[in-house]
Amino acid sequence: MPKTKHDTFTMLEYERQYAAEGKKYIAGVDEVGRGPLAGPVVVACVIMPLGDEDIIQGVNDSKKVSEKNREILFEKIMQKAIACKIEWADEKVIDEINILQATKRCMQRAVDGISISPDIVLIDAVGIDCKYPTQSIIKGDAKSYSIACASIVAKVTRDRYMAKMDEVYPQYGFASNKGYGSAKHIEALKSVGACPIHRRSFIKNFVGQDNE
Repeated sequence: MPKTKHDTFTMLEYERQYAAEGKKYIAGVDEVGRGPLAGPVVVACVIMPLGDEDIIQGVNDSKKVSEKNREILFEKIMQKAIACKIEWADEKVIDEINILQATKRCMQRAVDGISISPDIVLIDAVGIDCKYPTQSIIKGDAKSYSIACASIVAKVTRDRYMAKMDEVYPQYGFASNKGYGSAKHIEALKSVGACPIHRRSFIKNFVGQDNE
């Protein structure tokens, strides 16, 4: 049986539910980069227009969209977004307070810092304390249009940064692995050691103290 084409309109259940309750500004929040050995964790909070004519077809969980299409969708999302706020925490913060707390801090700052106050905030999996009502949705980036838009914005923002870091530290293959633990990346860690953007708390198994 041929694979059916993804229909972005199927991801509007939560948005339509809240719109029916009179909520106008529905924010989606997602993070990218909790798992890599290097680089920041990046969070995006977006408020998208939700009229049928405004829905961007092709939006989906960023992991299910090709890099080329993510770049195209990123530009469309940024053009259409009512409001968008991006926050990130670098490797030093992650090592200091751990990746979950760094992620939550970024989410709180992104929500609190967005230029339009949301009526409800939909968050992928994580629960946070903020001044607005929130709903945490497991696998939200595959279920909510707003969260999926945030997922794409965060992913493209982080990937572009890691591509720049590849120019600074070319031995690790950051342009292709984005800081995740690929075989090439781990081999470079073992042979040449860590660079400044590595998360020390993540690479203990690959780098000895004399190789940092």
